[in-house]
Amino acid sequence: MTIHDNTLFSTDERSRFLSSYASLIRTLAPDRQIVKKVRSLLSRFTELGCFDRDKNGMHGLLRNMEVARIASCEIGLGIEAIGALLFYRPAMKGLMRPEEIAELMGEDVARLIDLLLKTSEIYMRNTAINTANFEHFLLSIAEDIRVVLLIIADRSYLLRQAKDMVCAEERTALAAEVSYLYAPLAHRLGLYAIKSEMEDLCLKYTDRQTFDFIKRKLGETKRSRDAYIEAFIAPLRRRLDEALPNIPYEMKGRTKSINSIRNKLRQQGIEFESIYDLFAIRIILDVPVKDEKAACWHVYSIITDMYQPNPQRMKDWISIPKSNGYESLHVTVMGPQNRWVEVQIRSRRMDEVAERGLAAHWKYKGIKSESGLDEFLTSVRETLEARDHSSDDSAETVKNFKMNLFTDEIYAFTPTGELIKLPQGASVLDFAFAIHSRIGCQAVGANVNGKNVPLKHKLENGDSVSIITSAQQTPKKDWLSYVVSSKARNKIKQQLRLQMESSIGVVKELLNRRLKNRKLPFEEAVFTRVVRRKGFKHLTDFYMEIAADRLDVQEVLELYSHELEEEQRRDAGSGAARRSADTFVAHPPKEEETVKGGKSDVLVIDNNMTEVEYSFGKCCNPIYGDSVFGFVSNSGIKIHRTDCPNAPDMFSRYGYRIIEARWSGKGSTGYEATLHVIGQDNLAIVTNITSVINKEPGVSLRAYSINSKDNLFEGVFTVEVPDTSTLSILLRKIRATHGVKSAERH
Repeated sequence: MTIHDNTLFSTDERSRFLSSYASLIRTLAPDRQIVKKVRSLLSRFTELGCFDRDKNGMHGLLRNMEVARIASCEIGLGIEAIGALLFYRPAMKGLMRPEEIAELMGEDVARLIDLLLKTSEIYMRNTAINTANFEHFLLSIAEDIRVVLLIIADRSYLLRQAKDMVCAEERTALAAEVSYLYAPLAHRLGLYAIKSEMEDLCLKYTDRQTFDFIKRKLGETKRSRDAYIEAFIAPLRRRLDEALPNIPYEMKGRTKSINSIRNKLRQQGIEFESIYDLFAIRIILDVPVKDEKAACWHVYSIITDMYQPNPQRMKDWISIPKSNGYESLHVTVMGPQNRWVEVQIRSRRMDEVAERGLAAHWKYKGIKSESGLDEFLTSVRETLEARDHSSDDSAETVKNFKMNLFTDEIYAFTPTGELIKLPQGASVLDFAFAIHSRIGCQAVGANVNGKNVPLKHKLENGDSVSIITSAQQTPKKDWLSYVVSSKARNKIKQQLRLQMESSIGVVKELLNRRLKNRKLPFEEAVFTRVVRRKGFKHLTDFYMEIAADRLDVQEVLELYSHELEEEQRRDAGSGAARRSADTFVAHPPKEEETVKGGKSDVLVIDNNMTEVEYSFGKCCNPIYGDSVFGFVSNSGIKIHRTDCPNAPDMFSRYGYRIIEARWSGKGSTGYEATLHVIGQDNLAIVTNITSVINKEPGVSLRAYSINSKDNLFEGVFTVEVPDTSTLSILLRKIRATHGVKSAERH
């Protein structure tokens, strides 16, 4: 079977394959021998089943061909990227060795395939995005930007073919993944055409009703919209023809994307008919690079002479391009019928960059000279640096990378006139960290346009900023609420973590020294009880309160000494009969048992027992296998766990109502347990946990609720289990789930 075999594809697939194949052959055409060799190898690998169809019926070879065509024709990648896509699957399945790939297509292709293999879990969508595989993804991007461009091409292809996916849930999952990460990435890299298409298709598969509504409305208004565009363009074209007789240009109307219209409807809370800027007029000038700015400003002056401009909506991205390379001059003018119209003025080169992003710069400057790409790669490396210094907070990795992908930019200046690019909403503190981490850490205020302002002061375009520093200044926790840039957040968190570690070390040393001075031994169980008695759940919080002088060390030592004496007294056997909330021990005392017939009066809990009326306490939900006791109440006997939060009070106040209890027979499937799970907040954690629960024999999931805060996921899961042994196994499996930090029974 060869790649030209008529039985390999359906009629439609064959047409698509031949179209992509012809397009790619034109790219590979300079070397006919390579073309022949590639065709031969692809035929052989097809026979070996390397390009089999997936569960949705997508043919592997067709997918690779069409993704390669997108990468080549729509993004602008070259022969190396095409080679990497075509031979990725054979390399992944061990049918081609790196040296064979290097010999056929060159070292660059072999290295690119190696980087794709390192991100295979993400590239092949074998698993959801999580912190672990995302870090491999970032490392590969940092080494070669083409990795992310190839994955964007692949996701673009999958979205276009998503209508053929068998499972609607898989379409939704793909759309969620793309809208969460790859559409923002495409935006950041300037791939506006692909980004807009991605967003529209994601909306189609996640909110079909809204998508169809806007699409229908656009269709209904198309005729009147086209007529208005022509009425606006006609007189402008005549003026441009007169003023620019020697400059070829193109002028066209462009309707906004469906997703951008959806966002406008939501953000402004308006009806479709109230949107005045459903379209923009684009003027593209064919001029040499050296004449671009002058020509664009000339056209700007012509337009503003003809129509009244809105100064507040004028955007100059020619003088200062966006970080993703976008260059254009935007002006909004009052058109016929008193309607505002946006006009975008740019050169042919600028338009190509706007549509194809930073990759288009390769055609003009070469990849290594593009500053916008350098800024993007710098942000990748900063994210990786933050990961290295904050392994206990790795959920930040994805957030920090995503944070500035979609934000607009502002520009501020240092006293020497250096331009600093910052995210929209940036503060003086963001500016300080953008200059240097040391300046950020020591910042106490700033002088903005001649006025002294605090660190949280929000900057505006064109501000002149001078940072005021002090050697005694250190980062504070509330600084995190002042900043919006990932770089500033990363540096502040690193410094706060170092401060905390240092403070905790000092407090530990202080406590150890004071205990030795008093000749008191350190007992961990007693110390933990002291921490709990003072109202702390975590040792870190306890230590930090002492470090901040909000908790007196002397008071802590007195309480510890008292608790230690109580512990030693109990160990010596004194006061064994006395039970209170402070000294509660899990088992009922022997003297509280009543004896009948020479044996302890024990309540036997059995599913078949009918002569005694009992029920399980809702406060602790006992499960077969728990250590339990019975409490005699007016409504019968209530069964409680010995570690029930209400047990100390029951034993100290109503000891005469306590009876010993034990289990008999086998556990049923009806015991309810509540689990509290904490983990990293990522896309897959809920799915992974519920999957573990549903797969466990004898366990059923009754309900769950989730909450996300400070990049942490907190979930409460209610399950039914037959016994404590099954529950213990389930908890171990949940704790072993990627991203889970802790899982405990309530």
